[in-house]
Amino acid sequence: MLKGSTRWIAISLFAALAGCATPPKEPPTGTEPRPVTEQGEAIGSGKASFYAQQHHGKLTANGERFDQGALTAAHRTLPFGTRVRVVNARNGKSVVVRINDRGPYVRGRVIDLSKAAFQRIASTRAGVIRVRLERLD
Repeated sequence: MLKGSTRWIAISLFAALAGCATPPKEPPTGTEPRPVTEQGEAIGSGKASFYAQQHHGKLTANGERFDQGALTAAHRTLPFGTRVRVVNARNGKSVVVRINDRGPYVRGRVIDLSKAAFQRIASTRAGVIRVRLERLD
């Protein structure tokens, strides 16, 4: 049998552990959990363009081959692999891209998108559009 304060320590420990074993509460019937939306950290705005056909198949700065059909982009400073939401400032359409290259090297531009990514948010006839950038990870 446990004595004095040792008994109280044992009882407290048991009570604490028992509290961890309670099942989570069920949501009330008739309510569905809301989908989680990914909020991004605003990292800037400016002009965006897309890579020309001549870059397709060439090596990007991170060593992979550029695929104009993939949702990728070039940014001057973001780490390779960073996911960025690019929002067209005019129509609100957005696309999530992965940074796999460096650039753009044209003054006033903040990001170069693959052709597929650009087409998700604007017509390629526009050539250059104003965008907002949100870092997702």
